[in-house]
Amino acid sequence: MKRFKLTICGLLLLGIAGSCKKSLLDINNPNEPTTETFWKTEDDAQKGLNAAYSRFYKEGTWMRWLSFRYDLGSDEGWSTSPWNELADWTRFNYVNYNFWEGNNVHWEDFYVGIFRANQVLKFTPEIPFADETTKNRVIGQAEFLRALWYFQIAVLWEKGALVLEPKDGSYKPEEVPQEQIWAQVEIDLQSAIAKLPETWDDANLGRATIGAAKALLAKAYMQQHKYQEAKNELQWLIDKEGSLYGLVDDYMDNFTHYNENNKEGIFEIQFDDENKGGTGNSASMATGFQRTQFYAPGGIGWQDGKARSWFVAEYKKEKNLDGGNDIRLYHNLYYKDSPNDFPDESPLIYGRNWDNAWGNDMFIRKYSTSYFRDREDYFAPNNYRILRYADVLLMYAECIVETGGSITEAASYVNKVRQRPSVNLPTLQNSVHKASLNSKEAFIKRLQMERSLELCFEGWRWADLKRWGLLDSQAGIDELKTRDADFNNFVVGKHNRLPIPQIEVDNSDGKLTQNPGY
Repeated sequence: MKRFKLTICGLLLLGIAGSCKKSLLDINNPNEPTTETFWKTEDDAQKGLNAAYSRFYKEGTWMRWLSFRYDLGSDEGWSTSPWNELADWTRFNYVNYNFWEGNNVHWEDFYVGIFRANQVLKFTPEIPFADETTKNRVIGQAEFLRALWYFQIAVLWEKGALVLEPKDGSYKPEEVPQEQIWAQVEIDLQSAIAKLPETWDDANLGRATIGAAKALLAKAYMQQHKYQEAKNELQWLIDKEGSLYGLVDDYMDNFTHYNENNKEGIFEIQFDDENKGGTGNSASMATGFQRTQFYAPGGIGWQDGKARSWFVAEYKKEKNLDGGNDIRLYHNLYYKDSPNDFPDESPLIYGRNWDNAWGNDMFIRKYSTSYFRDREDYFAPNNYRILRYADVLLMYAECIVETGGSITEAASYVNKVRQRPSVNLPTLQNSVHKASLNSKEAFIKRLQMERSLELCFEGWRWADLKRWGLLDSQAGIDELKTRDADFNNFVVGKHNRLPIPQIEVDNSDGKLTQNPGY
């Protein structure tokens, strides 16, 4: 089997979103049997764990709306969608704090995921298993998933409810600050690391591993500027290069369904297009990747998300060692002059030439399915790579210089990414960017761009901008404005974070407060 398949059976017993008349945290359906009646056997625990994984397949979680929040809200993308409210949210024009697709859907889906993980963590320890290793792996996966959801809450809202056990519909959550959420992320991931395996067998590919937990923990540390702690976690993955992890030769292999769960993929959402059902919580839940339909050019998809034009000029600042353009530009963007810039690559977009109606727009190619079909729909089979080894190498380089290490050593890890066989760029020392090795500040600034050229539209840019402090000062915003005009609307101290969904504030009996500036 290529990867593990989620058992959707029993999801209705495991907590689903309640009526919007109540808090979005009210994720118990009072018409269903109490959850305690379900958790009796090892099989129940496995189904409960699979229900926690299934939050990846709800439409608001990574499939479409979270991509809008992270990819289009950063300086990498934007939206000209005729759906004005959606486009406004990528422009930092937050009027309706209950805008479902921009705000509430994330809050609800994250807390439903947390609820399901909490059920596993509460009931599994008391269930008899055939062996303790299997039980510990179930618990470790739930800890990883809970940490992943709280990671998003800390990044997006910077505060929220810290719920560590299943609650019923009468629960009124109290808010905690960002620091307390990060602390719980650390606790969960440290515990998960002690329980998870390095690898899974073929039938279970896609489940959380030690490497996934360490990479996510490193990211959590880095967001808090705990660079030495992050470096310690990343060292484990670096030491596994060649035996467990590494870069694939072809950059494109990270984004198709032909070479999934490869040595570069540290944690991937296991998408497929076999079940073309609904987007709710039932057994007909779709398990396809839906973002591609929203990002594809007009006449193929909805063209709600587009790429910023600065990418083309940035990629073309240097040639590869064969004298050609950086192939990542071709794989990441659709744009009018691509056939001229890449004469050896196919000029076709879903089997057609550039449409004059598209003008000079630039569309997001990454994860699109034009490499094997002539249309898009809501059910793409591509796995979404949340964590991959190229990211680890670039994070490790950042940690080296942030902990006082050698710039030359840090550059060696960046060079690995630049010199992937299909990319074939010169080392930084021999490139047009060689001055970036002259100081820590110059290197970090170059690293910021290297991360975007490698990882664009993979959902990490917003967290990166926050970590680097570019959202904390007008000087940082002025830099971002040069790449993305939407930042003309950005208010420092306000738009660094999202507004708490107003329904949460209104229904919390004063226990949740709105974020500053809203």
